[in-house]
Amino acid sequence: MIDRRAQVGWCCWGLCRAERRGLAGRLDAIGWGAFFVWVGVALLADVGWGPALLGIGLIILGGQIARWLYRLRLEGFWLLVGAGFLLGGLWRVVDATLSLLPVLLVLAGLALVVGALLSGRLSDKA
Repeated sequence: MIDRRAQVGWCCWGLCRAERRGLAGRLDAIGWGAFFVWVGVALLADVGWGPALLGIGLIILGGQIARWLYRLRLEGFWLLVGAGFLLGGLWRVVDATLSLLPVLLVLAGLALVVGALLSGRLSDKA
């Protein structure tokens, strides 16, 4: 019996690098397919901007959850895009009177400050 861990390119779940790339490609194709189906359904059903954006955000974040479950590398850009669509959809559904941009700027600033504090950058000596 061949020990797959001894082979070059072995990764968790017993999948080699090429198999993981193939899996990532299939997950991406499923995500794009779900996106186009959802946009078509949302346009045909005239669900409005809020539910349409919510659906897109859920599809994008669902793709990242699938990558995480298969122990593939998460894509930070798509996590942010999915969260943005989800937040924008929620904003439209609840019909918030406050503009979304200032809230996003505050959240981005807080994320930078907390990230810097938690990473220990302030205590590092030059």
